Amino acid sequence: MIGQTVLCYCCIINRAIRNIDRWVTGSNSTTLLLLVCSSISISQEVLTDRDSYRNMARTVLDGELSVRRGTASLLAPARLTPRESKPLSDIDDQAVLRCYTTMIHLYRGHPSKRFIDPAAAVRAALAEALVHYYPLAGRLRAEAGGKLLVDCAGQGIVFAEADANIAVDDLGDVRYPPFPRSEKFIYDDHVYRAPPAGVPLSLPAIIDKPLMFVQVTRLKCGGFTVSQQNAHCICDGPGLAQFWKAVGELARGAGTPSVPPVWAREIINARLPPRPSFAHHEYREPADGRDRFESTPPDDMARVQFSFGPDAIAALRGRLAPGAASASQLDLVVACVWRSRTAALGYEPGDEVRLMMAVNARGRRTDAFGGEIPSGYYGNAFVFVVARCAAGELCGRGLGYAVELIREAKARVTYEYMRSVADLMVLEGRPVIARTRSFGVSDVSHAGFDEAEFGWGKPVYAGVIADAHRGGASFLMRGKNDGGEDETFVGIYLPGGCTARYRMEVEALTTAKNLEEASSAPLALRARY
Repeated sequence: MIGQTVLCYCCIINRAIRNIDRWVTGSNSTTLLLLVCSSISISQEVLTDRDSYRNMARTVLDGELSVRRGTASLLAPARLTPRESKPLSDIDDQAVLRCYTTMIHLYRGHPSKRFIDPAAAVRAALAEALVHYYPLAGRLRAEAGGKLLVDCAGQGIVFAEADANIAVDDLGDVRYPPFPRSEKFIYDDHVYRAPPAGVPLSLPAIIDKPLMFVQVTRLKCGGFTVSQQNAHCICDGPGLAQFWKAVGELARGAGTPSVPPVWAREIINARLPPRPSFAHHEYREPADGRDRFESTPPDDMARVQFSFGPDAIAALRGRLAPGAASASQLDLVVACVWRSRTAALGYEPGDEVRLMMAVNARGRRTDAFGGEIPSGYYGNAFVFVVARCAAGELCGRGLGYAVELIREAKARVTYEYMRSVADLMVLEGRPVIARTRSFGVSDVSHAGFDEAEFGWGKPVYAGVIADAHRGGASFLMRGKNDGGEDETFVGIYLPGGCTARYRMEVEALTTAKNLEEASSAPLALRARY
């Protein structure tokens, strides 16, 4: 009852402040915001200039869009939590994961919530969730040798709220990212993302920083967005989805999360002494470093997207040889995209090309810790595996060849493989992922991001902010097309001069009536460096 009363008062105060702010703010005048709230504290570790941000209201204009953000503050767990240090696993501690990822949830308004402030509701539930997931409120520290651990002292996450002058429907088609103007709903001050190719990851950029930045943006229709930027070395996609599901449950009145969180990072640490048992080509650059994709400036990249519906999947499946092992829809789509991308980039037939896949190890049997990674584990439980071959082989043989390479690579993911990766990280000082002639894919369609429900119904969209990166990686999405049929959606970046060839290759594989149309000398039109 007390919690509900506090939340009600918070909602009333928030709405009053917004009404006052609208009264003192003219559309063509300088924004004036008077903050009379001595309980709000802003840590200098979050905002570099405390004084200049204390009375801040930012206006971001983009045509008719205005997003005004209030002052960010630290949000600590609702109650005292254990004070301790918790080491990361040697899988968490990889160099490639020492950055922040960006997610966003989009919700429509709900008639029963007309007088409830979503920002206040999410804030209260977050504070409660951080009691159960208290390491997320801590700070990263580096031990001797660079090994990361979390200093758990309830320091808090960054929380901000904002108001936008648009409705959900103004954003257009939001089934798949990126949807228009989504970057306006993200808190991005002092948040470190993975750098472009050739730029080393910066350890100080994530040390002693908040592990999560959250912004709730109210829309004029009663809907809202919840954006999150999260330290990737703390949790992976499924782990993050588990946390936000818990936040939603607590917002709807649950006493505790339905899935108790499990830290247990020691289960995938390196052995003593470390002894890698696999070659791990994912961390080894090929001998010839020539790559048209990597040498193309980011501004010269163009995004291409395809959705693969039932007809396209049937066409791809028809390309498999009679008697071939059945292939999943995901394997077919990935094989098509990898092969088409390789042909479009014009690699020499003898060039080694690679498909880099992030494979979730949850649910895979192992002799360790009772059979599987335990339910509730929210650390990084995935590893990268590589399918590799010569470009001429990939593009000159049937689609089934690519499918089989993909299946074989994924089958390598066992507990032994994960321990081997952990051993390699310790033995070789956290090597970085190889990028030359590599295409990275990650299937996030089953992560569970859409299970974050705060009382306004299911999100209209929930997941990554972008489906592709200029660094050569793509996320695979699944959803429904306009006819209500299942489809898989894939976006990629390519040098601008390669997009037409990529479209031609994909369309040939998904519409041609016989195999020869899509596989006869696909490198014949190859572009030259």
